[in-house]
Amino acid sequence: MNKLKLGPIEDETPVKVTVDLPAAVHRDLVDYGKQLAAETGSKVAEPGKLIVPMVARFMESDRGFTRGRKAKKA
Repeated sequence: MNKLKLGPIEDETPVKVTVDLPAAVHRDLVDYGKQLAAETGSKVAEPGKLIVPMVARFMESDRGFTRGRKAKKA
């Protein structure tokens, strides 16, 4: 049998996580959502919708994390 080029498919099922935010962080997220809406011309996103892209962007931009991940895969 031929070996396929496609490797294993990762499970992309969303995982529900509950987080307690300090009130100040919640207020900042609300303000961020308002500024983002004004900048992009879209509706104001609720704070919970901002957290995933923010965390993803943070991890993408963390050089130590990306270097460690590449070293681990090698």
